[in-house]
Amino acid sequence: MFSRLARPVTGLARGLATTAQNNAKVAVLGASGGIGQPLSLLLKNSPLVSRLNLYDIAHTPGVAADLSHIETRAQVKGFLGPEQLPECLKGCNVVVIPAGVPRKPGMTRDDLFNTNASIVANLTSACAKHCPEAMICIISNPVNSTIPITSEIFKKHGVYNPNKIFGVTTLDIVRANTFVAELKGLDPARVSVPVIGGHAGKTIIPLISQCTPKVDFPQDQLQKLTGRIQEAGTEVVQAKAGAGSATLSMAYAGARFVFSLVDAMNGKEGVIECSFVRSEETESPYFSTPLLLGKNGIEKNLGVGKISPFEEKMIAEAMSELKASIKKGEEFAKNFK
Repeated sequence: MFSRLARPVTGLARGLATTAQNNAKVAVLGASGGIGQPLSLLLKNSPLVSRLNLYDIAHTPGVAADLSHIETRAQVKGFLGPEQLPECLKGCNVVVIPAGVPRKPGMTRDDLFNTNASIVANLTSACAKHCPEAMICIISNPVNSTIPITSEIFKKHGVYNPNKIFGVTTLDIVRANTFVAELKGLDPARVSVPVIGGHAGKTIIPLISQCTPKVDFPQDQLQKLTGRIQEAGTEVVQAKAGAGSATLSMAYAGARFVFSLVDAMNGKEGVIECSFVRSEETESPYFSTPLLLGKNGIEKNLGVGKISPFEEKMIAEAMSELKASIKKGEEFAKNFK
């Protein structure tokens, strides 16, 4: 049996320390941006990646030239503008999409919808045409809507596989692990909190009751901690005072997810990450839960598991917002030309 809660060596450490020689070809779409650049740096630094294709509508030749000087085996190539996108995607095993506009103070993830929905629809349409078998990892917000958009676009092209489309919610887990460790004086690398639901505000549901190692908080502290995990993105947006959103921690979390995925694709067993995916675990058609990853993406959805009444209430309260965001994404994709 795989322990759902046992978290292997932190994703980044695993990505950097593994000696497995393999040939993952990874594309980053939106590679010149605030998340794209540090994410590309972390991917370049990993022996799991043999080829790194960087795409954006500006500056990618420079980012690629800069990264190509790093003494690791991944070969880096930059692709610029829509006409070079097909070549960028050809033969890729994993595509990571952080493209889009960042949040500014006062903006919700939903405010990003109009701009980012079109960007994601265009990019995933290209993926469906040029690398339909690849694992698609969406970072672009609002994830609660951009994953349904991606699914609908892949359906339109007749290449939809729900086991290969992931909304990267890893940053919520990374934050939960960090905040719990701070409060309890633990090593954050040894703390594992599953975070389920979605990837915005109250749809982010940390399952503190399933934390490894086991931790207890009085109810008022638990509520405060939960609120902080849910609004941690806003904490960063406000601290950066208009200069961007969570880029560095998101790049770390994105890289951690990609390394887990590539490890699983290479045949490593027992790799578990939470992700926002097509799901039948709740009444919401998409939902993040711990997933057992394998060679072909999702091997098994491990579901919600045993939860506390407080967590049950959070799931119930998140449902209407979650469903509305999903419907908004699906409607957008249906009308997208």
